Amino acid sequence: MSATVSFKVPSARGPRAVTLSYARVGTGEPLLLLHGIGHHRQAWDPVVDILATERDVIAVDLPGFGASPALPEGLAHDLPTMNAALGALCEALEVERPHVAGNSLGGLLALELGREKLVRSVTALSPAGFWTPAERRYAFGVLLGMRQIATRMPPPLVERLSRSAAGRTVLTSTIYARPARRSPEAVVAETLALVNASAFSETLRAGSEVQWTDDIQGIPVTVAWGSRDRLLVRRQGVRAKQIIPRARLVRLPGCGHVPMNDDPALVARVILDGSR
Repeated sequence: MSATVSFKVPSARGPRAVTLSYARVGTGEPLLLLHGIGHHRQAWDPVVDILATERDVIAVDLPGFGASPALPEGLAHDLPTMNAALGALCEALEVERPHVAGNSLGGLLALELGREKLVRSVTALSPAGFWTPAERRYAFGVLLGMRQIATRMPPPLVERLSRSAAGRTVLTSTIYARPARRSPEAVVAETLALVNASAFSETLRAGSEVQWTDDIQGIPVTVAWGSRDRLLVRRQGVRAKQIIPRARLVRLPGCGHVPMNDDPALVARVILDGSR
């Protein structure tokens, strides 16, 4: 069941009200789930029920994605602001230092929360920020292309394509290694989420300045990479391990950039093991 929460985030012109949509289920230690750019919290649906058997799971729509409005004027969609917003979200939900797991952009945000010691542990699935300039340009070009195609595609065509495995492959093979496993309804919903992502362009612009260079100490960090990630290639995981030497680096065989749907049991186990 989805809900919304509002809270204040500091800005140069005084506090600004931010509203985020989220879903919360399960019992145990709190676990915050952060999706990637252009996606929505339903990206985690394949693993939520498994995680909820051991964790109090909070899946959030990031600002300007899914059902969450973009940040108000005066707040940029950059790492420091997102850090402040997610910290304020946890305060509003009365969650102190949750575990956090994130994918892609969400993985980068999870690492940032870990660096600031706002969380107990970090699990980052194909996190952004460990790219070379050429790899970043490639990934951004693919993302822009995906959004342009989705924007130009009439909804009836998306629905028609989603009904067949071949059509779902056309729509989602960039991010899933096993796109046929995704349900037609989920493919339609995430295509619309990509089209309607009001913060897509500003978030992508902010990402052009991002390069992760910092170690994270004092909390457990897991970095996991799909062996078939076609967006952020897996050698970036090796770089992440070099920069964060105490991190556990996990290979996700047969998984793409968004691995939760490709192998839900494996991804859930990696997240649970990383959040002990």
